[in-house]
Amino acid sequence: MEASMPAENGDVVDAAGDQSAIKHARIPYTLWTNMGNGCLNVPANNPEVLGLTEERSDYDITVKFFLLPKTLFSDWRRHLQDAIAAVLQELSVDSVDLLITSFPGVSFDVDSEEKGGCGSNKIQATEPELIDAIMDVWGAVETMHKKGVALKTGVAEFGCERLKELLSRAHHRPMVNQINVRDACEVPQPIMDLAKQERIELLTHNDCTNILPQGTLRDLLGSGPNGAGVLASPNVGNKGLDGDLNPEWVVKYTAVVRDRGVIEHKGYFASVDLAQQATV
Repeated sequence: MEASMPAENGDVVDAAGDQSAIKHARIPYTLWTNMGNGCLNVPANNPEVLGLTEERSDYDITVKFFLLPKTLFSDWRRHLQDAIAAVLQELSVDSVDLLITSFPGVSFDVDSEEKGGCGSNKIQATEPELIDAIMDVWGAVETMHKKGVALKTGVAEFGCERLKELLSRAHHRPMVNQINVRDACEVPQPIMDLAKQERIELLTHNDCTNILPQGTLRDLLGSGPNGAGVLASPNVGNKGLDGDLNPEWVVKYTAVVRDRGVIEHKGYFASVDLAQQATV
């Protein structure tokens, strides 16, 4: 497919935003996307996935799964299963070395942990539904570990109280807790002590707390100068999809060659629900 193919509905813009100087040609999205299992794949799935170039045992594969705000608790387990299936298919493997799960509404508070220790940041009375939903997802994680799909498992942003709650209810305990200390120079001592006591590896990260903002997503898929042209735009008049975008999950994966420390594969998958408006 040539990138210079004429657009279905080309628009003309210049650096100042005038639609008169530079022709912005766009390939119709129907030519580079495809449908699969009732979903639109953007871009199309490659039926000839090459996967890893060396033996599976030569790699460390890390996956971080982000559940996004406003998703239904009842869908969380399915979202996790869909995300892991996408990564396994992309890399042509049947397991990952580390699976970390990040939940919406759960963030590590450095100040709270430092001031009150493991007695701080107590789980609020309004959180039982969230905790039950977390445990339901963790049940799916435990199944993946039991089947050898996830060799090590962990969570992200768990403070002392949430971590102790998970430890008290889980059959398979998390092996990793990944936290973002942001501008703090050191990890608070209480969470370090708990991790050491429970033999949990404590890792830090700098992932965005809002990894897929709804506005950014619309810009990426929209019909503006930098958009993919998947979504319809009344200003452009293209034949894209119309509706409200609801981001559901994001999964990040990396495959590192152990002996050389080289990242051979790194990428993201995201799932978005398009709620089309009913016609009257």
